[in-house]
Amino acid sequence: MRAAAIVGLGSSTKDLELFQKSSNVTWSMGLPTSQAGADAILVFGGDGTIHRHLAELVNLRLPVLIVPCGSGNDFARALNLRSVQDSLAAWLKFSTGGINVRRVDLGLITCLSGTRNSTPFCSVGGVGLDGEIARRANRLPRWLRAHGGYALSLPAALLKFSPSPMKVLVADAKRTGEYIERSHQRTIVAAFANTPVYGGGMKIAPRALLDDGLLDVCVVGNVAKLRLLRLFPSVYFGRHLNVPEVGYFQTDRLRIETQSPLDVYADGEYVCHTPIEVSVAPEALTVVAP
Repeated sequence: MRAAAIVGLGSSTKDLELFQKSSNVTWSMGLPTSQAGADAILVFGGDGTIHRHLAELVNLRLPVLIVPCGSGNDFARALNLRSVQDSLAAWLKFSTGGINVRRVDLGLITCLSGTRNSTPFCSVGGVGLDGEIARRANRLPRWLRAHGGYALSLPAALLKFSPSPMKVLVADAKRTGEYIERSHQRTIVAAFANTPVYGGGMKIAPRALLDDGLLDVCVVGNVAKLRLLRLFPSVYFGRHLNVPEVGYFQTDRLRIETQSPLDVYADGEYVCHTPIEVSVAPEALTVVAP
């Protein structure tokens, strides 16, 4: 068996040692140039590392094992890979002939201005306060990002943030290519989720599944700042869905339009600015799972 390893920021080749004990595996570093170059790919890192390589991983169509070594490991968490030991156990089974693989959906963000480029994402994307928090969290030291960086960045981000008029439209099931307006209000955040959790453990979309062909969309309306701070801990338990200003629904395609361009983030990384279309790429990635 041939395995290729991608080592993200904060990881090193030392992280490979536990996985290299099997003598029946030949290792190489970096993405293979084609399917012929490897039988599986291991990604040592977090959501940002996965995001940066995701388009190539999809094109290669090889089984991918995520080893959670990043500051944010929400995609790995959704796969029940909560530690390096979990990934090691999954790898030992796979590399000795196990069939512990599954195909999972990805999200796809298409920028509707300029070149109309499309970017895949594995976990959660968002527009609004989410982007400001992510931008601030990304400037924190890596250790701090991994230990509550998103929550720590909230107060400063909220202080300067003002909800913007935002229109969220969903695909019309009866008319191909048409959209129906689902929300049109001053909005704090509109998040579209492929996995239940983002931001290092927040259950923004507690009903999301990786293989249902749908995105879970959470839209938070104009909540007073002090009230938002009080409600914020409820997101870690998925209880924010009971808040009147929170809308939650599922769709396979949506469009987000804003009065002025707003940054769009996904997997904690900047993607583009609004307006955007977001869709599902069903069973786009093969992953090694527990």
